[in-house]
Amino acid sequence: MRSFGIVILLALMSVLAGCATNPATGKTDFVMMSEQEELGMGQKYSQEILKQYPRYEDAKLQSYVQQVGERVARAGDRPNLQYHFTVIDTPDINAFALPGGYIYIHRGLMAYLGSEAELAAVLGHEVGHVTARHSVRQQSQSSAWNILGQAVAIGTGVNAAADLTNVLGTAFVRGYGRDMELEADGLGAKYLARAGYDPTAMIQVVRVLKNQEDFARDEAARKGQATQPVGYHGLFDTHPDNDQRLKQVVGPAQALAGGQQELGVERYLKAIDGMPFGDSAASGVRRGQNFYHSELDFTLSYPTGWGILNQPAALVGFTADQQAYIGMKLVQRDGQLTPAEYLRKGTGGRLAAEESFQQAGLTGATGVVPGSPARRIAVIYQKDRAYLFVGAVKGRASLESVDDQFMQVIRSFRPMRADERKLAEPRRIAVVQVKSGQTVEQFANAESGPQSDSINRIRLLNDLYPTGEPKPGDWLKVVR
Repeated sequence: MRSFGIVILLALMSVLAGCATNPATGKTDFVMMSEQEELGMGQKYSQEILKQYPRYEDAKLQSYVQQVGERVARAGDRPNLQYHFTVIDTPDINAFALPGGYIYIHRGLMAYLGSEAELAAVLGHEVGHVTARHSVRQQSQSSAWNILGQAVAIGTGVNAAADLTNVLGTAFVRGYGRDMELEADGLGAKYLARAGYDPTAMIQVVRVLKNQEDFARDEAARKGQATQPVGYHGLFDTHPDNDQRLKQVVGPAQALAGGQQELGVERYLKAIDGMPFGDSAASGVRRGQNFYHSELDFTLSYPTGWGILNQPAALVGFTADQQAYIGMKLVQRDGQLTPAEYLRKGTGGRLAAEESFQQAGLTGATGVVPGSPARRIAVIYQKDRAYLFVGAVKGRASLESVDDQFMQVIRSFRPMRADERKLAEPRRIAVVQVKSGQTVEQFANAESGPQSDSINRIRLLNDLYPTGEPKPGDWLKVVR
């Protein structure tokens, strides 16, 4: 018992040694990481982020976002940090922060914002995470529980005690996420006011996000599907729902407002005018059931009713019930191996129903990897590149039930024709001024595709969802 007490004492001493005053809240937190270590961690992970997410190659827009972000950060509680604000070239509606001042906003979220103040609100929220050292506090909390769990295991001789303590610690940390998000909202509103922006822009951003949730819910109901988590921080179940955020932010933001507070509507809209909407040329463009990539010179198509997910690391097609999917990614080609030899090497020889083929001047091979469930794989060579396909099923689905469709996707891969080049160009945001009598329906008629889709898109882009109409003189974002 005496040795157990000593271990516990040492563990508690290490926790107490990590106590520090939070620069944003003034409260005492325990952190087990110095500021220098925090900066080092942020720099390390920022390199990993840029490997996974493409940087949007528009120097003018990147510079604009950096300037807005720095203006907010200088009004924050850690103004001496060197902040890095980066636009990521994906259509996702998200933004996030790494320790030490590395902040990222997805191009997809920027499309739905309506002013410079709203951009500043998003960046201010993420600056709030940095100034309050949320990631450091989470890691320190988790580390402390690990130390305590190990102490209990050593003192009692029961290894399960450590596992139990880690589980409890993880639940505690994840539960803290709700408070941290609300705290970042409050800090962001404060920084907006200090920087001269209208802090009620934070409320407007929450409205934009709530519109996304309402739209996703309406679409799911129309299609008879379950609502999927979408939107800003939507992957984290500890993030508060937008209705709760709206209630929590309204009071503080309005209390901070006063004097001449900037919105910067026209300045912001001018900055994003012409920005790609949805997919970009660099990542390839989805057009209905087809996908086009001009830089890599290929196209392929998916069966009717399938969804297409365009991610930086892979292109994924999936059935409507999401029980079957086929992913494709660019892989390193070994010039010494034929496509069939490439597959055999990659599967360790576990390849059944092997078949070599040629299509549209390209060589390829396919086969089935036995297992439960089995998987369809294929590789196609194009010039010095290789494209690997992996088709799989889950749940009660079987490979036999969808294998013909997998092969349909694989067999559709080919170089683009000259007349398809324009299809690989992204749709872009265009900013227009509304004239008297013009309606959303009239602007939707000028877009391609179903009118109902265009109407919903215009309303979502301009905070008019579900039934709003613009007023004469308003600036409206449309997609062309």
